[in-house]
Order: sequence, then C-alpha cells, then structure tokens
Amino acid sequence: MSAERLFEIQPLPLPPSLLGESPFWHPEEGALWWCDIPGRRLNRWDPARGRHDHWGLEAEPGCAAPLQGGRVLLAMRDGLWCFEPHTGKRHRVCKPPYDPAQQRFNDGKADPQGRLWVGTIDDQRQPRAALYRWAEGELERMAGGITTSNGLAWSPDGHTMYWTDTRAHEIRALDFDPDLGTLSRQRVFARFAPRQDGVPYGGRPDGAAVDSEGAYWVAMYEGRRLLRLSPAGQLLQEVVLPVQCPTMPCFGGPDLRTLYLSTARDHRPAEELARDPWAGCVLQMRVPVPGLPVNFARL
Repeated sequence: MSAERLFEIQPLPLPPSLLGESPFWHPEEGALWWCDIPGRRLNRWDPARGRHDHWGLEAEPGCAAPLQGGRVLLAMRDGLWCFEPHTGKRHRVCKPPYDPAQQRFNDGKADPQGRLWVGTIDDQRQPRAALYRWAEGELERMAGGITTSNGLAWSPDGHTMYWTDTRAHEIRALDFDPDLGTLSRQRVFARFAPRQDGVPYGGRPDGAAVDSEGAYWVAMYEGRRLLRLSPAGQLLQEVVLPVQCPTMPCFGGPDLRTLYLSTARDHRPAEELARDPWAGCVLQMRVPVPGLPVNFARL
C-alpha cells in the first residue's frame, strides 16, 4: 500500500442530504447529480454557475442514471421512472419486481452498452435482495441471495463487473459479457472484517467507482475512509475522511479528476454530527488519476 496521500477535501456549498447517494457527473451539462434517499429528493449542482436545482419525489430514489435528451432514469421504491427535469414530470416505465413494503431499489448504474443494472435492499435485513438488469423494455433478475446491493462498477475494458453485498462486508467481481449483458464466474474481490467488540471498525463497503487505471474506489460506510483497490483487490491507498459515513464516489469535472463523494447523516448519533458538521454533504477533492465517464442508460 502506498503512503496515504493528503487530499484537500471540501464540501459543496449546499445544505446536507439525509442520505446522499448515486452521484454522477453529466458531461454535457457540466453538472453533478445525486439522490437523497430518505429526503426523497433529486439534486443537480452546476459548479460553473453556482446553481443548485432540486426536485421533490413521492418515493425514495435509490439511484439515478442519465438518459439522452436531458432526461434521467430513476430507480425508486415504486419502480423505474423516466424523469424530465425541465418540466418536473415523470412517467413509470416499469413496476417494482418486489413488495415495496419490504424492499426498495438501491444502488444502480448503466453499463457501457446502456443497460441499467440496479439492486435492491431488504428492509428486514433478510437475504432476499437481488440484482436486476433493465434492457430493451424488460427487467430481469440476474443474481440474488444478498441483503444490501451496492458497489456496481465496470472495469475500463468492460469485461469485469463489481458488485457488493454491504451487510456481508464483501465485494464480488464477475466476468461480464458486453455483447450479451450476462454474468459468470462470480468470486470474492475483497472482504472486510465485520464489527467486533473491542476492535476498531473499518466500515463496510458501500458505493464505488473505477478510475482509468482500473482501480476500484469504495466508500467504507461507518469506517470514515475511502479506499482505492487494485484490479487484483489489493489496497493501494486509504483516504481518511472528515465524516463517518461516506456512501459513494464518482469522478467529475472536465478532466474527470475531481472526485465527488456523497455522505450520510440520517440516524447518526448527535455527538457524531456535532463532531462532523459535513456529514450529509457532498465532498470534493482533486485526485491524480482521472475516472471513467458516466454511462448513459437507454429506455
């Protein structure tokens, strides 16, 4: 592992989210988008103009992906929705494949071919959650047996997909067929120690992003750190953070060297929030290796 690099970390000059998630950089707009899940809000920040737009939603948005024409594909508790920011209108393209009283959509991203991959989270913390693929108007269950689906990302060559079960403290790698959109050879990419009495807790893997060198950046929820792992799963770098609960990184800016990191403050202890006033804010830092551009989803 390389020595820890000292990054200059600052929050966006905006009110915090309860649970910020699913940030992505829109290259055509020059803007950052992200969701506030329990706050039921979709956010957009234009740093060049200093403009913050936001839209209230009727259900929790687990994730968002850009569509062509300025639209956004939202995976919400009550299904997949096409959202038009300029009008504020949305229409549902797919009902949820689960009981919304027990599960909701969580982390999701489009693959390089435009298929949306989105996982679920089980409210009762049972291993009933799954990973789904939305392609050509069909939603198909592709994997399951987990509790909290997270950490979706692809290698630069598009032949490896990463997928996390946060509650199991485990990141998995799978062979990915770009043409067919199929998965095979699932294996453990990285595993972390669960919480133990008397032992410092390093957190559990949440959202992630891959940079242009193929390194996997993962937010360690409740661990106060962001990790950079090699394509072989080895720890390359640890960034100590000013908040306890990072949720997902993404790369943005014109050169894709600004790392944005969503964070959470919902249901956190009062003493922690007093210590960490940036909890819930989107953090930003400059990094030496650029990330990969966001993939646009297709309906």
